[in-house]
Amino acid sequence: MKTIIEPFRVKMVEPIKLTTREQREEMIQSARFNPFLLAAEDVIIDLLTDSGTSAMSSEAWAAMMRGDESYAGARSWFRFRDAVQGIFGFEQVIPTHQGRAAEHILFGVMVNPGSIVPNNTHFDTTRANIEFNGGEALDLPCIEAEDLDSDFPFKGNMDIAALEKVVAQHGPDNIPLIMVTVTNNSGGGQPVSMENIREISRVARSAGIPFYIDACRFAENAHFIKRREAGFENTATIDIAREVFSYADGCTMSAKKDAFANIGGFLCTNDAELALRERNILILTEGFPTYGGLAGRDLDAIAVGLCEILDEHYLDYRLLSTHYVVQHLLDAGIPVIAPAGGHAVYLDARRFLPHIDPLQYPGQALAVELYLEAGIRGVEIGSVMFGLDPHTGLETPARLELLRLAIPRRVYTQSHMDYVLEAIGLVWERRHDIRGMRIQKAPKFLRHFTAEFDWV
Repeated sequence: MKTIIEPFRVKMVEPIKLTTREQREEMIQSARFNPFLLAAEDVIIDLLTDSGTSAMSSEAWAAMMRGDESYAGARSWFRFRDAVQGIFGFEQVIPTHQGRAAEHILFGVMVNPGSIVPNNTHFDTTRANIEFNGGEALDLPCIEAEDLDSDFPFKGNMDIAALEKVVAQHGPDNIPLIMVTVTNNSGGGQPVSMENIREISRVARSAGIPFYIDACRFAENAHFIKRREAGFENTATIDIAREVFSYADGCTMSAKKDAFANIGGFLCTNDAELALRERNILILTEGFPTYGGLAGRDLDAIAVGLCEILDEHYLDYRLLSTHYVVQHLLDAGIPVIAPAGGHAVYLDARRFLPHIDPLQYPGQALAVELYLEAGIRGVEIGSVMFGLDPHTGLETPARLELLRLAIPRRVYTQSHMDYVLEAIGLVWERRHDIRGMRIQKAPKFLRHFTAEFDWV
């Protein structure tokens, strides 16, 4: 069938408050032109993030009612642990309240001042946690990622030659771990191939460097491998995921993405001694090792969500529905990263608004304009998010200037996406009138969350 349908029925609805442009002008000004500071009820279509914003299933809600809130050794913990180990395969499972908590513990133990941590592309909290501990977060995207219009299927790949050069230049003693983010969120939500993961593992193991995977969207990445990489078309997605993690020494995971959960995450490793050190920090900052800052009901919801995310009918729908939006934008001549990723649509703000200097933040300007036009909230991934060196205070343009429209799982229908497409088209028609922005106030780390802006 040509028509894409949601492989689920709607059982409960939440009303959307419709607003006028005049109302939105007042609201975004009160929010200091930062969509993060808007009240959620003042947003019509919320594409700020796919993190913790998914709709849970009836089975997940039922599992929450089984939640065991015992402080230590709860039944919910064992169900959670077994679900994680059944997919990821690591011996040591450490629950946390979300992915950045797992990163904070991992890098707090492994990263020292002067450490180098290579990645295909670090996302915001990953980079900030490395830099907070005095390390350097080094991005090594593949060469193919530079062409935003090409149909290369795995633009999320790491540049293996560059990785080998970094290892040779800095030495294993200065590289506490190598990471890869699947899918590559800051690089346009693009997947990483199995071949590339094998090569990263080869380089890491030959140098004796631990290899970790940022697994937030592991199921989407595994399904891209099934759909795009030769030799995997007849392999079950869960088996692809298991092979991916077999090449790694550990992972971090925000269960708020590919586990449908509203909160939660975990850190995994096969190193029992390292896990002991990590659990010591966990107890200090998150909670006892069998709950890690989560309620038992959340542990149970994650256990169900990890199984549901690997349903191939759902994953087909997820990837095809994002492709639907990207293809319509391409057909209209609107600059967007192609091919389509899984969790988000990435407008190329640099080409959308070429008259705006990168340090006048075209992605932020586009985010504000899309909200004014139709009440749609997205997030800038560009020089606001990545342009500032927190140690030197120097600002340089980011490699990409993007507006990410992240699509929550099982929340919006095709008609909602058609509304988004119409709104982007209207902003595109008046793009030459859009001005750049300047920062009035911002913190040193992760400034995009709370920065205040005004028009240039």
